[in-house]
Amino acid sequence: MGNKNKTISFRVNEDAFETLREIAEERDISLSAVFRDYVDMLVAHDGQVRVVPEHEVDESSSSGPESFPPKVEVPKSFIREHERLELEAEHLREQLDEYKRYVTKLSQRLEEQEDEEVIMLEDLDEEEAEDQPFRLG
Repeated sequence: MGNKNKTISFRVNEDAFETLREIAEERDISLSAVFRDYVDMLVAHDGQVRVVPEHEVDESSSSGPESFPPKVEVPKSFIREHERLELEAEHLREQLDEYKRYVTKLSQRLEEQEDEEVIMLEDLDEEEAEDQPFRLG
């Protein structure tokens, strides 16, 4: 199935509509783009979005753990370890692809040689043992 766009419609009072239109004009975008941005943000933050005026955003961001969206500091060592693991995973994927190509090549060679007679080494050992007696000592 494809990724199809869906239409959402709802009603707002006239004052809210005018406010939204002003926001769209300030940002130099269409009114529908304001809603798309909001919906995208809502989806990206799993429904944890709070709409506040811009002047309140600066105040709330300095309030510490109550700021929204929540921010988490990650140590550089964690980021480096993550990058190292990504590189190692990429290397392992390349090795796996190389081994798969090698196995495929060997399988093709085996299929080509199936017509030829296959001699098992154990059978050769048994034939030689029966023909010649061995002495120890």
